[in-house]
Amino acid sequence: MFRGQLFQNHRPSPYRIHSKETNAAIELSTHLKTALAAKKNRDLVIVCIGSDRSTGDSLGPLIGTKLADQPIRRFHVYGTLEHPVHAVNLEETLELIANTHTNPLILAIDACLGRSTSVGYVCLADGPLKPGSAVKKQLPPVGDLHMTGIVNVGGFMEMMVLQNTRLAVVMDMAEVMAMSIIRATRGLASPPKKFTWPSLSQTKSQT
Repeated sequence: MFRGQLFQNHRPSPYRIHSKETNAAIELSTHLKTALAAKKNRDLVIVCIGSDRSTGDSLGPLIGTKLADQPIRRFHVYGTLEHPVHAVNLEETLELIANTHTNPLILAIDACLGRSTSVGYVCLADGPLKPGSAVKKQLPPVGDLHMTGIVNVGGFMEMMVLQNTRLAVVMDMAEVMAMSIIRATRGLASPPKKFTWPSLSQTKSQT
């Protein structure tokens, strides 16, 4: 879970849109597609960070599950409700990605706390996010670009705030964010499938 602070540098300002706005998923997908086009010819890996044990922090795994359920995917997904990516296994997951994919383009997704007037907003920005900063955890930065959803108000008792976040808010944001990714990636090439040697039992059954 990421505190709503972006890295201070010369990157373009992040794009923000409220999840309740008309055509929010379409507008967000347009900006994401532009961002992906600028980093083309790289294997797209989406890392959905969060835990299913906390309502507010479940935004990432919810999005990951929606993406993983797509029958045709043009990306790889890490982080679902069944197999979440969180503080305990984040470094291990990043190592797995580095060993599995060659020069991947990583889109990191996480829940975010912010001001009361910003709850419900989705932010898309270039560069990595630093997960766990809202709850004072030291975790490695993740992503070539990132998308965050502001699920509740930050600044005080963040863990309690996350656990008491309304599920309806998280579900609405997860739907918008997942649909924007699906729309934005429709024109991408499908990720290459790994070749696996048939097992001995399969070989015998064919003879």
